[in-house]
Amino acid sequence: MSHESTQIICFPPFRLDLDNEQLWKEGQLIALRPKTLAVLRYLIEHAGRLITKEELLRSVWGNTRVSATLPKDYIQELRKALHDAPKAPQFIETVHGRGYRFIAPLRPAPLAQSSTPELQGLASRPQDSTLRIQPVLASAPHPPSSTLPLVGREAELAQLHECLDKARRGARQVVFITGEPGIGKTALVKVFVQQAMINGFRVAQGQCLEHYGAGEAYMPMLEALGHLCRDEKNGAVLPILTRYAPSWLVQMPSIISPADLEVLQQRIQGVTRERMLREMAEAVEALTAEQPLILVLEDLHWSDYSTLDLITLLAQREPPAQLLVIGSYRPTDVRIKNHPLHVVKQELQLHGRCQELSLPFLQETEVAAYLTARFARHHFPPLLSHAIYKRTEGNPLFMVHMVEYLASHGLIAQQQGAWTVQGTIEEIERSTPESLRQTIEKQLDELQPGERGLLEAASVVGVEFTAAAAAGGLQEEEETIEEQCAELARKGLLIQFHEYQEWPDGSITGRYSFIHALYQEALYNRITPGRRMRLHRKIGERQEAGYQGQHGTIASALALHFERSREHGRTVRYLHLAGETALRRCAYQEAIAHCTKALELLKLLPDSPERLQQELRLLITLGAPLIATAGYASPQVEQTYGRARELCRQAGETPELFPVLWGLWVMYFVRGNLHTAQESAEQLLRLAQDAHDPALVLEACVAMGLTEILRGNFATALDHLEQGIAGYDMTQHRSHTFIYGQDPGIACLSWAAWALWFLGYPDRARHRSREAIDLARRLTSPFNLSYALGCAAVLHQFRQEAKETEVCARENIDLAAAQGFTLWRAAAHILLGWALAAQRRFDDGLTELYAGLTSWQATGAGFLQSYGFALLPEVYQQTGQIDEGLAALSGAFTIV
Repeated sequence: MSHESTQIICFPPFRLDLDNEQLWKEGQLIALRPKTLAVLRYLIEHAGRLITKEELLRSVWGNTRVSATLPKDYIQELRKALHDAPKAPQFIETVHGRGYRFIAPLRPAPLAQSSTPELQGLASRPQDSTLRIQPVLASAPHPPSSTLPLVGREAELAQLHECLDKARRGARQVVFITGEPGIGKTALVKVFVQQAMINGFRVAQGQCLEHYGAGEAYMPMLEALGHLCRDEKNGAVLPILTRYAPSWLVQMPSIISPADLEVLQQRIQGVTRERMLREMAEAVEALTAEQPLILVLEDLHWSDYSTLDLITLLAQREPPAQLLVIGSYRPTDVRIKNHPLHVVKQELQLHGRCQELSLPFLQETEVAAYLTARFARHHFPPLLSHAIYKRTEGNPLFMVHMVEYLASHGLIAQQQGAWTVQGTIEEIERSTPESLRQTIEKQLDELQPGERGLLEAASVVGVEFTAAAAAGGLQEEEETIEEQCAELARKGLLIQFHEYQEWPDGSITGRYSFIHALYQEALYNRITPGRRMRLHRKIGERQEAGYQGQHGTIASALALHFERSREHGRTVRYLHLAGETALRRCAYQEAIAHCTKALELLKLLPDSPERLQQELRLLITLGAPLIATAGYASPQVEQTYGRARELCRQAGETPELFPVLWGLWVMYFVRGNLHTAQESAEQLLRLAQDAHDPALVLEACVAMGLTEILRGNFATALDHLEQGIAGYDMTQHRSHTFIYGQDPGIACLSWAAWALWFLGYPDRARHRSREAIDLARRLTSPFNLSYALGCAAVLHQFRQEAKETEVCARENIDLAAAQGFTLWRAAAHILLGWALAAQRRFDDGLTELYAGLTSWQATGAGFLQSYGFALLPEVYQQTGQIDEGLAALSGAFTIV
């Protein structure tokens, strides 16, 4: 590749690569955020001239609304990277009250002359070689946590690099990093990620949050995708997500324009959980086709079920992918809470799809190595490292805090350029805290009251927080709180800065996090109950106002704040919204949890028409995920729709009546209560016709057609089903799968095939069945495909086509087993049993038949039981087992 146009500006000992947007110092790449580099570039391009804050804001941030204090934060970051003293600057001069000036002498240099040996070696290095940058050890007396040396983790770091090498060769990798609080999981990941980013690897990071992470479907993954899309270096990410994962992009409205959002929402109508998972799996494979991706998901002990499903799918997919997934968690929390992560990890380990890095406590020699790395020049006696090791038991976080305590209290001090112990080791042991908790409490006691109050408000937001939310809790000016947060982060006092983010109301606010979750827990537990309630309410109100029109994106957080401030009405509203958001992501467990909790809290509100309507809407929302997980005929489904029906009677005429009656109809139908199902279907048809709503008429045709077939009225059934087929539009009616659990077009085609067979049109029946399967494959919906395959297998059995029945049944067994479709899996085993027996594999056939019938009965389904039992006498007759055949036939008649 030609380098003729590459521009590098030198201001020794630094070099700024303008084309690649990289800052180098003597062969070392200095990691800077894109906007920080943009500020540096603008100052250099106008070196020697005063750049006002207004000009810098206008040139770097354009029309984006940002705080006037923003340039100061980025200048501070640049000074830290350049080791530039504000009072004696070598590079950036501050003109107080006016702006900044770049004062260092500049000289251009062509790449051929200025390329470092590291860069030249990188260009000539074989593609499959391992690239590693060793961590830089800090020696400042009180460095912030981000620059503390990493010791005792060399083997684990090497293992992560080995996994990355395998991923680069297309063998996807999943690594779980485990250990107790303070063991150094985050520190290890951070060093590894820094090394990977220096070597040009793409990294996406997300974190589960204790407050509401378990109820927010795909939360860490959505955060990771958001960071990828916002990073200017990843311009290819958004087009890939648009093409492969549109159902994910609509969950991140801040990433795309309103017009694009509307287009995507049309594309994803009727999205299912399986489609969302498949979309992300394919998007990840597209993202990793040319460049490896490191996906980091931290604190999985607080994760939601859906994120675990995604990790499982990414690990089990067969196509090659340059993917390394790193997940961290606390094993004790997983065991105590019986979190499903334990089962997920065991299952993946069993099949060789993941590995675990369990971090041990540090050894005494590693404590000594830390002191040497931290204090480059010291005269510490060996007993000091022994005392620290004995006191901390090798817990890295406790060790760091104890060393900080010793330095800040003068128990170790610098004299004549070297660090020494002041006093005796016995005095140090007596004066230092005995536990990590006590250490943290002492640190909090030493904060200024204003700092402590701010951090307490931040702890109410969570481990991660924004300055705007904290300001809302304190009822302070956001600009003031922004400056205070920035100052605390610069000092390394308990929090660290991540990025600026824009809220839907146009607010630009800094996003911060506590250096460790234990700080957030300690601060939160210090707040009195009354003040805690007030903070939750004010923070919830500020976020509610800031996300006007996009409350669904933070519904779980809002529900938590209002629940803890005892505002039950608002809590119920946002729990319901969180449930609907989970449903749109096909996160059924999370949707059930949100709706169930909302229904419990609803009991605390006074009786009113509004409460009745709220309960009715919650029950309808709850019905769909219950059908998907518990099955059509389950007691939970009956209880949910039964209660909703009673509320409809109390409310009178209400639009919610139709989906409630449909839920009851399908429950009665699958149970085999055909008389009641017929009454419900007829009522659905009357409601739809009275409303003059074609979409409702379509669903009523499904209900009438299916019920009439089981009642033996095949001509009437076919009339309803053909009417439904004529009124069906794949694009317009995709959303029906989300509302009713199945696509009406596939239902009408599949059951019309049965009606045609019974009426004596076998070829037309087969044609309709093929249409149903083709439509299901076009919809790319696993449940609808399972539905179509199940009905097709029955039709082939009617036609005595054993081989075709077997093909449909085997495909459906694999599909239904993978997706958890209990009803259709049972049906597939029944049909496979008949098909095997028809091909004279009697023993295998009978085994499959009985297994399928047992599973079918366990679902509570009554319809088609007699059909299944009636297949047994056929097999027994062929094997000469007449008595067994007669007994099976008697059982079928009993069911009828």
